[in-house]
Amino acid sequence: MAIYISLGIIFLWLVLISWMLFKTQKHYHNLILRTKKQTIDEILEQLISNDKKFSEEIERITKTVKEIIEQSRVHFQKVGLVRFNPFERSGGEQSFVLALLNNLNSGLVINFIYTREGLRTYIKKVKAGKGEKYELSEEEKEAIDKSTYF
Repeated sequence: MAIYISLGIIFLWLVLISWMLFKTQKHYHNLILRTKKQTIDEILEQLISNDKKFSEEIERITKTVKEIIEQSRVHFQKVGLVRFNPFERSGGEQSFVLALLNNLNSGLVINFIYTREGLRTYIKKVKAGKGEKYELSEEEKEAIDKSTYF
């Protein structure tokens, strides 16, 4: 009787191992059919070469993005606007100051002064938040302080 039980267990064990083997073999063939290659080695070689190509492409893209970020530091990134009345007696706040600055608070301050005779425009260069050649007015300093990223 013990021999029959042992043979039954061995038979079940062989059935289980055979089932696992056929399942693994079917999975292997499905992998091969999708890739149109003959062996797993060819598939792995292709994956490794793809990984190398993608790594080089990622390095190139990373370098390009760093260059773009470095170049963007000099572009106008911040805008500030202040309306004011340059004359105490007349009109409302029709004059204004427009600050166009980069990330380092350097750029231009454009002053538009409205008078009865017409509109006068003045431009001053700004470097690190201060007037480069000319002293900045209070309104111009306020426009620089209020400037925000757009």
